[in-house]
Amino acid sequence: MVTKKVPVRRCVGCNEGKPKKELVRVVKTAEGEISVDVTGKKSGRGAYLCPDKKCLAKAQKAKRLERAFECAISEEIYERLAQEVEAREDADE
Repeated sequence: MVTKKVPVRRCVGCNEGKPKKELVRVVKTAEGEISVDVTGKKSGRGAYLCPDKKCLAKAQKAKRLERAFECAISEEIYERLAQEVEAREDADE
């Protein structure tokens, strides 16, 4: 029997390793554009967040996305992340 390895990524909010598919991906493209990657397949540097409001708040307060991407993150990105987190929380219920 062959077991398939599940890719694990670390949440920038709580610093826990979780399966990639459970996390919300934020990506910085080569052009420097930052966006929420709902497909998880955009090319560029990625950072991951649990679909949890607490993790998002922690990451925002400690500027962990700014540190991960070495640039400023607009309020629009945080608002988009909040929408995605809320949508995923609702889907889990």
